[in-house]
Amino acid sequence: MKSIYKYLLDTCKKKGAGHIVLIDPDRKNHGLIELFVDLVNTSGADAIFVGGSLMMDGKFHERVATIKSLSEVPVIFFPGGANQLNEHYDAILFMSLLSGRNPQFLIGEQVISAPIIKDLKIETIPTGYLLVDGGGESTVEFMSASNPIPIHRADIAEAHALAAQYLGMKLVYLEAGSGAKRSVPATTIQSVSQTIEIPVIVGGGIRTPESAKKRVLAGADFIVTGTVLEAEKSGSVLQEIASAVHTLE
Repeated sequence: MKSIYKYLLDTCKKKGAGHIVLIDPDRKNHGLIELFVDLVNTSGADAIFVGGSLMMDGKFHERVATIKSLSEVPVIFFPGGANQLNEHYDAILFMSLLSGRNPQFLIGEQVISAPIIKDLKIETIPTGYLLVDGGGESTVEFMSASNPIPIHRADIAEAHALAAQYLGMKLVYLEAGSGAKRSVPATTIQSVSQTIEIPVIVGGGIRTPESAKKRVLAGADFIVTGTVLEAEKSGSVLQEIASAVHTLE
């Protein structure tokens, strides 16, 4: 079986960039999971990220199993904590919140997770996670007790991204936060992508094809959308975003 990381790299090479849809399998989306996956399957999206900051009931893992059983694209764990691990993921973004200074999310959760991941035989994709100010306190900012990178300090983002590369990370994730009022600026994406030699994921506050394409042209290798799926519950916007992101098709 081809590694998921290689699949992601091949997607970028073939399509110019990749579109990934984030699905939160928490209580708020109960009864909508099947619809969400069906919309992803027909949208042209390249993968699904699964995760959220909270588990508000005991059916999180059951919903992840449903996503995996229905998805026609790789299902990748976007971790909110070690307690969200299960066997239904094709791979995991083995992330460290490098922009923060909270040891729990720099290394603590990773140490707890590592033996479980080994036992479950899930592919790991080491990822440097950088939280950028999205214009309001995001859930991840609150839950991780971490300050985001100031939105117009591209130099700070560059330094953190370069540190991620030198630490051996395979991806850098620039995140404005779920439901962000503003997404990561194209200027920051350009600065980071020109500084490092590993792929850049950008997410948070991207709701239109125009916004997605602008960030791909600035240097993003993958665009992540999530809130637009929950808000629209329609495949048309996802299709338009995928088409805008796939600049070589």
